[in-house]
Amino acid sequence: MTEEIIKAIREADDVMDIRDVAALNPLVLAYIGDAVYEVYVRTHIILKEPQKSVHKLHTMSINYVKAHAQWEMVHKLKGILTEEEQNIVRRGRNSKSGGVPKNADVVEYREATGFEALIGYLYLSGNIKRLEEIIKYCISE
Repeated sequence: MTEEIIKAIREADDVMDIRDVAALNPLVLAYIGDAVYEVYVRTHIILKEPQKSVHKLHTMSINYVKAHAQWEMVHKLKGILTEEEQNIVRRGRNSKSGGVPKNADVVEYREATGFEALIGYLYLSGNIKRLEEIIKYCISE
């Protein structure tokens, strides 16, 4: 179902050529990747716990989207990422984002930016199958 929704959204706009996506600033990839990942996480939580209050759903989602959790995701993914995907994570990690939230560790925050850049890259390049494979792998219990 999620793939159908994303496909409908993406068909409404022109699909970017993969070379154009790869040339984007990694922080732009992380910007969209953050939003895409959040939607997947929220959907996962609602499907798992539909009777929970919005406050509880929000609290549960934070456990997936905070920098520390995304840092853990990058390490969990190390063995399954392609060389191209590893390069996107590295570019995102090495980007100068300006600042780090006060509640985040610098190293973890940079790795989280790399994770979000990967999600954004897969989304904008239209590789929804791989995107969902990675997200499902990350959020599986």
